[in-house]
Amino acid sequence: MAGPARGRSRRATLFRALLPCLALIASGEAPALAQTVTPDLFSPTRSSQITAPDSPLRRTGIGTVDKTGNAADDARLRERDTDTPAPSRIGQIPSYGLPAASGAADIGYDSLNRRRKKPKYYPGQVKPKPPTGPGSLPPPIASNAPPRLSIPPSESANKAPIPPAMAGTVAGQPPRKRLRIDDDPFGPVGDYAGGFLIKSALELRGGYDTNPGRTFVPKGSPVYVIAPEFLAVSNWERHALVADLRGSFTGYTNTFPPVDGVASSAPTNVDRPDFIGHVDGRLDVTHDTRLLAQTRLRVATDNPGSPNVQVGLARYPVYATFGGTFGLDQNFNRLQLSGGATVDRTVYQNSVLTDGSVTSNDDRNYNQFGGLGRVSYDLIPGLKPFGEIDGNVRSHDLLVDRNGYQRNSSGGSVRAGTTFEFSRILIGEASIGWAARTYEDQRLLPLQGLLTSASLIWSATPLTTAKFIATTSIDETTVPGVSGVLTHLYTAEVDHDFRRWLTGIGKFTWGTQAYQGDLRFDRIYSISGDLVYKMNRSFWVTGTLRRDWLNSNIPGNSTASTVVMLGVRLQH
Repeated sequence: MAGPARGRSRRATLFRALLPCLALIASGEAPALAQTVTPDLFSPTRSSQITAPDSPLRRTGIGTVDKTGNAADDARLRERDTDTPAPSRIGQIPSYGLPAASGAADIGYDSLNRRRKKPKYYPGQVKPKPPTGPGSLPPPIASNAPPRLSIPPSESANKAPIPPAMAGTVAGQPPRKRLRIDDDPFGPVGDYAGGFLIKSALELRGGYDTNPGRTFVPKGSPVYVIAPEFLAVSNWERHALVADLRGSFTGYTNTFPPVDGVASSAPTNVDRPDFIGHVDGRLDVTHDTRLLAQTRLRVATDNPGSPNVQVGLARYPVYATFGGTFGLDQNFNRLQLSGGATVDRTVYQNSVLTDGSVTSNDDRNYNQFGGLGRVSYDLIPGLKPFGEIDGNVRSHDLLVDRNGYQRNSSGGSVRAGTTFEFSRILIGEASIGWAARTYEDQRLLPLQGLLTSASLIWSATPLTTAKFIATTSIDETTVPGVSGVLTHLYTAEVDHDFRRWLTGIGKFTWGTQAYQGDLRFDRIYSISGDLVYKMNRSFWVTGTLRRDWLNSNIPGNSTASTVVMLGVRLQH
């Protein structure tokens, strides 16, 4: 019996296998996609149900959605993922490491292209201009410069053009380092000599004074003033040396001879010099230990209208006070201890009278020896309280003065206060204490009183600055029966820049002079206004109007004077 035909059976089986494939090809509308080349195609590892670690199809996070499909499929997958509960962590391999861009700065490069944080500025602070084009960076703002609360009108005025390279506006040019703002654009430049910066100036003024001698019956005279200045400051990495010398000579073209043979309380010639200079040095032994030294010189005369001025003088006798201070400054963390010794010598010229005779002033010459100590503590940044004590002994060349009194004395003072510096807006020092002095002569009463001292600078605005100065001193006198003079002086000054080259200065001074052992009590008032026109750094024009009063409870000793002056200042 013959079997079935094997060739026909094979052809039927092949046809049944190809028929579904042809049907799929004919009915399919989607285009055929090429196979993606992956490392698995060339890997000898057999396929497994576990996804290889380097497979591009591995899951990179929970809820990761393939964004290569159409939008409908993506929305459907997102909705499914939100309804699906969190998968179990059992059997999952933990992943370690930091996500991308997790260590980037707030304003630096971010690989996730997140929004950068903008820098914050103080209210009113100048903000950088936007970039001029792609690849250009905004000009940097100096971080060490204080914020400017307002802009002077002169900065918005027309200015001379500068080259683009200096202005930093050249396309593609690296940003230039911004220079520090000059606080005094019309101040002296000075010269460097070795390690010192030297500045000098000369003022020449002329005008009229209605009462040069400060007498009860005023008599005016033209006046001129010659005032040189010299300043040298060291520029060393360690140690310091500063020399500050300032002087003036006030001359009058008129003389004041006796009227009807009656000697005047003012000299015939009222010309007088005035000089004050000091040289300060600091030697840094260690970081916390410093040696301090100062030498000083003061040349002046008695103030016009003072009772110490002899009657019938031809000119004011000049006196000179010179001396020095030597001390040590030691820091113990925030605690600072300072101490020193002082030596001073005061010498007077002989007095020349109108009749040609000469009288000696040796009884007014004296030596002063003293010491001082100071303790301060840096409580917080900008606030440093302190306590200070000092004492001295005055020994005159002659035991008895011209009126038969022994003027040798000893005294001192105690005061407490603080130094402060609040954002450079309010800086200075203020203190209060008590001063006392006793004399060898029992007929001279002890001299004592309240001690006030202050030196404050308030920068109200970039254009306006206010200053306050308070001083207290115990002065020697030759008045019979008077121990000394307790003098308090207070000065308030306001400077305002109408322009960078035009400055107005208003000053008011008031004070008291109490004569211990006498009923005399004087009140001092002075008000003045100055206008300074700064043509350039080397040449200024100044004008001054001042009114002075001296009110005394003793009849015939009250005086008043008005001074008007115009001058120039040459500086370098």
